[in-house]
Amino acid sequence: MSGPSRRQLLTTAGVAAGGAAATGLGLVAVRAARTDGAAPAAVTTPAAGGTAAVDAARALRVEPFHGAHQNGVATPAPEHATFVALDLRRDTGRTEVARLMRLLSDDAAYLTQGRAALADTEPWLAARPAGLTVTFGWGPRLFDLAGLAAQRPAALADLPAFRGEKLEDRWSGGDLLLQVCADEPTTVSHAVRMLTKDARRFATVRWVQNGFKTPAAAGTPRNLLGQVDGTVNPKDAALDAAVWHDGAPDWFAGGTVLVLRRISLTLETWDAFDPAGKELVLGRRLDTGAPLTGTVETDLADLDAVDEQGFPVIDETAHIRLAKARTPAEVMLRRGFNYDAGPAADGSADVGLLFAAYQRDPRTAFVPVQRRLAATDAMNRWVSHVGSAVFALPPGCAEGGFVGDGLLG
Repeated sequence: MSGPSRRQLLTTAGVAAGGAAATGLGLVAVRAARTDGAAPAAVTTPAAGGTAAVDAARALRVEPFHGAHQNGVATPAPEHATFVALDLRRDTGRTEVARLMRLLSDDAAYLTQGRAALADTEPWLAARPAGLTVTFGWGPRLFDLAGLAAQRPAALADLPAFRGEKLEDRWSGGDLLLQVCADEPTTVSHAVRMLTKDARRFATVRWVQNGFKTPAAAGTPRNLLGQVDGTVNPKDAALDAAVWHDGAPDWFAGGTVLVLRRISLTLETWDAFDPAGKELVLGRRLDTGAPLTGTVETDLADLDAVDEQGFPVIDETAHIRLAKARTPAEVMLRRGFNYDAGPAADGSADVGLLFAAYQRDPRTAFVPVQRRLAATDAMNRWVSHVGSAVFALPPGCAEGGFVGDGLLG
C-alpha cells in the first residue's frame, strides 16, 4: 500500500465511526457487635530470593484500604479487574445506603488485608490478597434515591452522545459500582462474591465486566490490537491535580469521577491491515511503542514534524495526536483492561477494551477529548463504544468509618 493512498484511507477513516478513548440488615447488626476490635493484620512477605519467593511476595502483597483517597485509583495498576454495577431497589433510601456502604467497607477492609470477610465459608481464599483493591462508586440515581440530589457533584453529569457510538443498556449505567482489582483472578473472584452477597438485600446486579492486562514487570501493557496502551499518564503531583477533587461539595474533597467505557474491537480487518498503516493510525511504532517522531516509548511526540513530502509524520487523524491533552483540564489517569468474551458463533472474536478514566470533571476532560476522537480518529474504523457509565468515587475513610460517611454518616 503506497504512502499517499494510505493517508487518504486515514483521512476518510476518522469520520467513519465512533471514536476510541486514547471497567443484610442482620449482618450489619452482627458487625456492630464485633468485640475483637483488631485492625486487619499486616501480612509479612518473604524476602526476595528467587522466583518462588518473588511469586509468594506478590501473592501476599497488601494495599491499605483506609486513607484520604480510596485505593484502586492511584495504586499500581493490577493484572485483573472486575467492574460490577448494581441497581439499588427503589425502596432503598439514605439509611439503607449508609448501611450498605458500612457493610461493604467493612468487608473490603478485611479482604484487602488478606483476612476473611464476615461469614466467609472459604476464608483460605482471602489469604492471598495479591494487591487486592476495592473501590466504590456512586451513579447519579443513588443520590436521588437517598434524597441527596442537592449533594450530587456537578461533575457527575450524564455524558453527551458521541458520533458513532453504539451503546447497549447491558453494558451501561448503574447506581453503585464495585471495582475489584488484584494480580490473581481467584482473589478477584472471591472478593466479588463476598461483596455482592453483602448487597443482595439492597440491590440487584446490572452488569459485570471482567478485564485483564499484562504484568507490570512486562512494561506498559498492550491491548488486543497489539499496541502499547497507557504510556502517557500523570504521576505524583500531576496525578493529584488531575484526579482528586478539592471540594464543591465539601464532602467530595478527595474523591474523583470515573468514566468507564466498553470498546469493542474489530480484529479481523485490523489483522488484514499492513504494519506501516497501523503505525500511521496509531502514531506509534508497534514494536517499541515509540512515537513515530521518537526512538523510545517515553519520547514526547513531535506533532509539528513533517516528512520529505511535507506530510505530518504523525498524521492529523492519528490516535495519539487527537488523544493528547491540550489543556491541563483534559488530563486524566487512564487505565485500559482487555476483555475477551470468546469467539462468536461465526468464529469472529468478541474482544475489546475496558477503558477507565479517572478525573476531576469529565465535562472538561473526557468529553472534549472524546469529541475529537469521535470526529476524526483513524482508529474509528476498528473500534466501537458499546458501553458507558459514570460514577462519583467518594473519598476514602478512616479506620472505624466507611466509604461515603462524610455524606451519609
